[in-house]
Amino acid sequence: MSTSLSGRTALVTGSTGGIGRAIAGLLAERGAHVIVSGRHAERGAQTVADIREAEGKADFVQADLMSADSVRTLAEQARSVTGQIDILVNNAGTFPEGTTTDTTEEVFDAVYNTNVKAPFFLVAELVPAMIERGAGVVVNVSSFAADKAAPDRAAYSSSKAALNNLTKAWAKQYGPSGVRVNSVAPGPVLAEEIQAMIAGDPRAAAVTDALPARRFGLPREVAEAVAYLASDAAAFAHGAFLSIDGGAGLA
Repeated sequence: MSTSLSGRTALVTGSTGGIGRAIAGLLAERGAHVIVSGRHAERGAQTVADIREAEGKADFVQADLMSADSVRTLAEQARSVTGQIDILVNNAGTFPEGTTTDTTEEVFDAVYNTNVKAPFFLVAELVPAMIERGAGVVVNVSSFAADKAAPDRAAYSSSKAALNNLTKAWAKQYGPSGVRVNSVAPGPVLAEEIQAMIAGDPRAAAVTDALPARRFGLPREVAEAVAYLASDAAAFAHGAFLSIDGGAGLA
C-alpha cells in the first residue's frame, strides 16, 4: 500500500503553527493539496508560502471554530478550493490550565467549542460527500491526557476523551461506507527551538525523566503518524488510536 497522497485535498485545522503546521507540511510533501486553517491570517499566509516554496500545494482559509456557523463556513470555503475534501484532520485545540473551580464558563465553552463541537460539525459537513464517493479519511488529534487524570486541566482532558469516543462512534458509523476514522494521541511535544531554549531547566527534566523515551517529542513525529493514517497504507485501520507520546500514557 502506498503512502502517497497525490491527488487528494486535506483540510487541517489549527495548522498555522505547532503540530498542525507540521502535519500540513508533511501532507503537502506527500502530494496532498493542503487547506491550511487557523485564526491568524499572517501565520496562515506564511505556512502556505513555506509549503509552496517546497513545491507543495496549499491555500489558507481563516476560521476561529467557535460556533457551528463558523465551522460550516470553513467547510464550504475549504471545499471550494479544489471541489472536495478527501482528508480531514481535526487538529485545532485549546488547552488552558485551571482546576474545575477556577474554570469560567467562557473558558469551558472555548475548550469544548474548539476541541469537540468543531470536529463534530466538520464531520457532519464533509463526511457525507466522502460517503457518496465511497472513500475518505478523518484523523482526530487527541491527547495522552484523555486517559489520564489531569486535575489542573479537567476541561481539556475531558474534551479529548469526548473526541476519542467520537472517533469510535464515527469509525463504526462511516467505516462500512468507505470512510476511515482514526486518532493520534500526542504526548509532551515541543518544537526543536523551544527544546533548545529549555535545555537544562529542572522542570523540563522532570517531564522527560518520567518518560520511557527520556525526551520530548517533535511535531514532525506526530505528523508522520497522521500522514500514515491518511494514506492507503493504513487501509485496514478503523477506530485506531496511535499514541505518539514517548510512553507518557503508560505512567
